[in-house]
Amino acid sequence: MVALLALLTEQGQLPLSYLAETLDASAATIRRDVALLAAQGLLERTHGGARPVKGNRELPVRLRDGRNQESKRRIARTVAGLIPHGKHAIGLTGGTTTAEVLRALRNRDDLTIITNSLSIGLEAAEMGQARVLIAGGVLRSSSLELVGSLAESTMKLVNVGTAVIGADGVSATGGLTTHDEIEARTNYAMIERAQRVIVAVDSSKLGNRTLAKMADVTDFHVLVTDSEAPEDELDAFRDAGIEVHVVEAGRPGETTALRGRRDARQALGFEGS
Repeated sequence: MVALLALLTEQGQLPLSYLAETLDASAATIRRDVALLAAQGLLERTHGGARPVKGNRELPVRLRDGRNQESKRRIARTVAGLIPHGKHAIGLTGGTTTAEVLRALRNRDDLTIITNSLSIGLEAAEMGQARVLIAGGVLRSSSLELVGSLAESTMKLVNVGTAVIGADGVSATGGLTTHDEIEARTNYAMIERAQRVIVAVDSSKLGNRTLAKMADVTDFHVLVTDSEAPEDELDAFRDAGIEVHVVEAGRPGETTALRGRRDARQALGFEGS
């Protein structure tokens, strides 16, 4: 059902037949899932199809974790390797990829975590990070980020060594975009305070533009994404002077544990490479 919502979020109104074909599901399964999601207010049914809830093209944060999860973990490990050793202040915007970056840094005890995301701030504290700053502000329920003038004022008081930024859309011509204008301004306040800015997004975000512009391509220094990203888009970033890192994309449904078991079987000669 998450994949169904994601398609509607990204493409708008779609017929049931297209959803069934794209998701490799039966028509009966799609009709059932659409009915369930409509009952929860997560989409609107149309004649022969479905569409996002009017005025909301953003997938709720609680439904995002399973999308491109293994690619996000690989992106996060690469980002973690780019964080300097020693005491360092790292800014994290909200999002599932930036949350994976935090988890990839779990063995670092010399960091100051600066974020406007409630979920990332709480997870950092649970992981034992000694220095966690959560910027105050108005809570956006869809992203669990604190935004607005109070959050922006907090960001202006701190110095960020490296900001790791997530986005809903990233393109060489359109820069970084998100779904909410206030959130975009808050995230830009973090970008302004950072010595170096790393954009961490999976390939589904490359080439997309959403409602609110967060920053220009000239406002960040490094892009980390996966190998499903369009090569022409990656070349455009390189031409703009962006340092680009590309990790191997995860297979659909793959997890780290499953990949580890497969690699072990190959090493023992039970599976071909």
